[in-house]
Formats: sequence, structure tokens, C-alpha cells
Amino acid sequence: MTSTFLVAFATLFATVGVADIAFIFAGLTQKNTNAQRFAFATRGVVIAATILLFFAFAGHAILDIFGVTIPALRTAGGVLLLLIAIDMVFARHSGGTGTTDEEEAEGHAREDISVFPLAMPLLAGPGAISAVILLTTSAKSDLDYWLVIGALVVVLVLAWLTLLVAIPIQRLLGLTGLSVVSRVVGILLTALAIQFVFDGIKASGLLGVATGS
Repeated sequence: MTSTFLVAFATLFATVGVADIAFIFAGLTQKNTNAQRFAFATRGVVIAATILLFFAFAGHAILDIFGVTIPALRTAGGVLLLLIAIDMVFARHSGGTGTTDEEEAEGHAREDISVFPLAMPLLAGPGAISAVILLTTSAKSDLDYWLVIGALVVVLVLAWLTLLVAIPIQRLLGLTGLSVVSRVVGILLTALAIQFVFDGIKASGLLGVATGS
């Protein structure tokens, strides 16, 4: 139980980008009032939660529609998470867990950033959606499934709290502090991503022995 929750928590913490969103949100809302920031953060997290929970509950159905097997998803998800982890370790920004330069520039021009770019792609980006589907469809029991859902809820609550104190966090940690946190989380996510790839290949039967989906 503890292992399932911790793996889900670590994976979602990294792919939702809890360690990164403070700086981006602070930059996008530097001219807004505290009340506006609270409204943006609350709406953004609620919308992101709706998106991620949809994929959590509909993951199996989506895979069935496209004919994707669980081992294939584990392998593909592991590769995607590995690419995100590498970006985190080397402090590079792609569209996996955050906004691209073009998306951030468009966000600055918007009066309400709660839907775009906050809810998507900042919180519920490609990496987070892939991780949610991967974790929920890989659950071996109902208990494991609900532990993943619980980890998702905890991460989203942490993301909301982080957004509310984004400016103080920005001042406290600075760019160096944020980079250290991002790199530590990235190293952990790298190991988890490789494990997902190993599990997917092993379960696929490509090595001669399938362990089930």
C-alpha cells in the first residue's frame, strides 16, 4: 500500500510540476491582486482535477477504443516520463510538464489564465495525463487504484497551496533553489520511468516470458 501510494505520488508530483509552477504562476500573475490569484489558482486546479480524473476513470475505455495494450502503455509512458525527467535534471523546459515559450507569451496576454495555460498544459499537461492513465491502468487491485486516485488528489491540493504562496516561494527559493528541487525530483522520476519501461517490456512477452497485463 505504501509503495503504491509513494510511486504514484512521486510520479504525479513530477509530471504535474508542483516544483515548477510557483515561478511560472508568479510571473504570469505579477500584476494581479491576491484575490485574482486565488481565483485563478482555485479555478485552474478544479479544471485540471476534472481533466485528470476523467482520464483516471476512463483510462481503460480509452485504451480499448484505440486497441492499446497495458504493456505498450507502460513502455510508452515510461519513455515519455524518462524524457520529462531528463529535462528536469538538466533544467530544460519542454511542453511535457509546463508551458513552451509561445504558450507562456500567450498566457501573459490573457486576463484570465485559469484555463490556459494554468489548468492545461501547466497542471494537466501531456506528462500528467499519461502518468494518470499509466498508473490507474497498471493498478493490480481496487485498493491500488484508489491509492493512485488519493495520490492524485494530494498532489493537486499541494499544487493549489503552492499557487497560493507562489510569490513568497519565488522570493524564498530563487532560481537556484527551484533548480535544486527540480533536479532531485527529476532523478527520482528517471528511476521510476526506467522501471515502467522494464515492466512494460517484461509484461509484453518480447523477452520470451509474459507476466500478464
